[in-house]
Amino acid sequence: MKKIIVILGLIMAGTQVYGQQIPQYSQYLRNQFMVNPAAAGVYDFVDITISGRSQWSGFDGAPKTAYLSVASLLSKKPRVLYNPALRTSIGPVRNPEIKTGKLKHALGGQLLVDQYGAFTRQNAALTYAIHLPMSKNYNLSFGTRLGLSNNIFDETKAQVLNVIDNTLGYNDPTYDLYLGNNSSKMIMDIGAGFYLYSKNLFLGVSADHLSKDFVEFGSGTTNFNTQMHLNATLGYKFALNENVTMMPAVLVKYMKPAPVSLDASLQFEYKEWLWAGVSYRHTDAVIGMVGMNINRMFKLGYSYDFSISRFNDFSSGGHELVLGIMLGRGK
Repeated sequence: MKKIIVILGLIMAGTQVYGQQIPQYSQYLRNQFMVNPAAAGVYDFVDITISGRSQWSGFDGAPKTAYLSVASLLSKKPRVLYNPALRTSIGPVRNPEIKTGKLKHALGGQLLVDQYGAFTRQNAALTYAIHLPMSKNYNLSFGTRLGLSNNIFDETKAQVLNVIDNTLGYNDPTYDLYLGNNSSKMIMDIGAGFYLYSKNLFLGVSADHLSKDFVEFGSGTTNFNTQMHLNATLGYKFALNENVTMMPAVLVKYMKPAPVSLDASLQFEYKEWLWAGVSYRHTDAVIGMVGMNINRMFKLGYSYDFSISRFNDFSSGGHELVLGIMLGRGK
C-alpha cells in the first residue's frame, strides 16, 4: 500500500489538533467574551463584535477565521437603541464605563467559522453569565457556554503526494475509505469560566471543550480527537498621566499534550479614545495593534501578526480586523 501525505490539508489539521483546535485572537483584550464566557455582560449595553482574521497570509490553506458575537445584560429597563446624538458626535469618544457593585445577569451568543487547509470548523453557541458584586469596585462573574460544532473536510482543497515518486495523485484504499466515511458529524461544545474585574483590573480563567467529543450527532471520520483547552487572562490599567494609560496583560493557553502558550501584551490608550499596542506570542509572532472609538456606537481595531515561526519564509504575516457595535450605550 502506498503511503500518502495530504499536503496543507492534513498538515494544517495536525497543527490545529496539537496546538490550535480553537482559534486564536490577537485582539483578545478588546473582546474577552470570545476567550471567556464569563466576560459576557461586563458592559451595560448590547455589545456586538464582528471580526475577520487571516493567519499566515500568502500560504495556501492558511487558517482563516470569522466570527459574530453578541452579549447583553438582562434588564427590565427598556433600552434606547437609537440616539440622534450618535450621528453628530465629534472629538474624542471615551471607552464605555464598566459598572460594578451590583448583581447582573447576561446572555450572549456567537457564530464562528474557522477554516484551515481542507478543513472547516463551524460553531454556534449560547452563553449565560451571572455577575456578583464583591464590593463597590469589584464584580466576580461566572459564565457557561453551550454550543454545537461541525468539522468538514473538503477533498477538493487537499493535494495528495505519492511519496514513492513525488508526483501528485494517489492510489491508496486507506484514503479512499477516509473519503467514503466523511459524512457530517456534530459535536456538543461546553465551556465555562470565571472573571474578576473592576474599572482597571481583570482576571479570568476559562475552559473550552469540557465535554470533548463525548456527545456526538451523526457519523463519520471528519472530527478530530477534541481536547479540553484552558485559558487564563490577567491585566491591569495604569494611568501614566491625565491623558495616557498603559495596560500590561497576559493570556496563557494550555491544551494537552501541547506545551503552554503565552501571549504577553502592552497596550496604550490616549484619552480612552485611541489605542495602540504590541504583543508577543511565544515562538509564533510579534503583533502590532491600533484602534479607536469612531463614535459612541462604533469602534474599530486592526492588528498585524509578524511571524517569527518556521512559516516566516512562506508567509507575509497575519491580519485581524475587529468592528464593535455598542447599541444602547450610556456614558
